[in-house]
Amino acid sequence: MTLPTAQGESRERAAWLRVFHDAHEQARTLVCFPHAGGTAGQYFSLSAALAPDVRVLAVQYPGRQDRCAEPAFEDVALLADEIARLLAAPRPASSPVLFGHSMGALVAFETAARLEHRYDAAPAGLIVSGMQAPYRRTASRLPGDGEEAALDALLRLGGTDPAVAGHPELRAMILPALRSDFRAATAYRPGSCPSLLSCPVTAWTGRDDGLTHGDVHAWAEHTTAAFHTRDFAGGHFYLNGFPPLIVEAVRTAVTRTTGAIVRTRTRKDI
Repeated sequence: MTLPTAQGESRERAAWLRVFHDAHEQARTLVCFPHAGGTAGQYFSLSAALAPDVRVLAVQYPGRQDRCAEPAFEDVALLADEIARLLAAPRPASSPVLFGHSMGALVAFETAARLEHRYDAAPAGLIVSGMQAPYRRTASRLPGDGEEAALDALLRLGGTDPAVAGHPELRAMILPALRSDFRAATAYRPGSCPSLLSCPVTAWTGRDDGLTHGDVHAWAEHTTAAFHTRDFAGGHFYLNGFPPLIVEAVRTAVTRTTGAIVRTRTRKDI
């Protein structure tokens, strides 16, 4: 068997983990996981707002945009396996905070569990948004289990521009990955890795999303550390575009789990 080269590992990491803005040496790291059908680029504005104090690594799942030639994953556990492996090696200087919305919350949670229980590299914190706690999920498979059902569901939740539905080229680009993501999310069952974390967990939701108090607060059962929750005005995609209120909430959650950011002054600062 041929071992992967350092250059090959670097290319693989760059394919999965996108960096949009420079960060300073003491920056905290925030790893962001998109929703079903989502892309790394949806975290560009958050990265711009948090830089240079927070280094955002946005996960790009296979099967979309520049990775459209690769098969999309239809298993949350396998997706988390790959991401945890890349985050664990080389071992980062400081532990990252993981942040996932909707399906991305499940992937972030499973990645956090693998980092802690398989790699002894527990994250500094976990932020989950727009998703029931794993053992509260009752989602069934989509009617027909097809691309059209996945797109209809995403449109109802407000997760994409309705104009996409009438644009054949755009539909062809997003539907295969969206269908695979919905299959992964609806088939997900926890238990592929120990699910009790030692890092703080923060759970967020939109007030009009339909999640119950119990759905959100049950995330507390997955940590032995602090638990925080908050709701925001809006529906399932309350965080779209990352308005200032959401950016500051993310910044607060990151610094609460990693400590205040102290920058070393350089000649440019003087």
